[in-house]
Amino acid sequence: MLEALDGQLQILRERAKEGRDPTAADETLARLLSLVREIKPRRVLEIGAAEGLTSIAMLLCGAERVTAIECDAARASRARENFARFRLTDRVTLIEDDAGRVLPALEEDGAYGLIFLDGPKAQYRRYFADCKRLLQGGGALVSDDVLLFGYVTGEPPKKRRMLAEHIREYLAMLQNDPDFTTEILPLAEGLAVSRKVYET
Repeated sequence: MLEALDGQLQILRERAKEGRDPTAADETLARLLSLVREIKPRRVLEIGAAEGLTSIAMLLCGAERVTAIECDAARASRARENFARFRLTDRVTLIEDDAGRVLPALEEDGAYGLIFLDGPKAQYRRYFADCKRLLQGGGALVSDDVLLFGYVTGEPPKKRRMLAEHIREYLAMLQNDPDFTTEILPLAEGLAVSRKVYET
């Protein structure tokens, strides 16, 4: 599936993988793009956009618009450059701020067909209520790195125990919420795909 990606984007993704700020793993991106093709979201929200490469892939794959949140100034700057490089600036709203401040301020309830959560893992629980509010019925909340090198299902090193517990609690929130059906996939460091049920 990723073979069809723009060649320039593939090059940028390979460079990112070699750096300290890697982009989404190939298998993670493949599943994400499969959902974009299935859902055909009018709007996508990405939390933790980094250099914007995943947002670009989703836009090139059929998403109409992306709202991308990135708190790191250097990453946000590179994301702007990348959006301009692919002539996608007019289809992206890039918010350079902490997602913990941004999400509660977004008032577009049910506006997003797909949300990709790839920000700080310890904050996933904090973001959940707003992600649920912002996601439309039938949409997908895709949470990355939820198995965390096996720490979540196994015995984490001492310095990672609290983080692993935060993620366990987040996964329990997803799996126990009657408004979602959640599948945890062993892709890369773990991917939770949660579909929001339609309101009756």
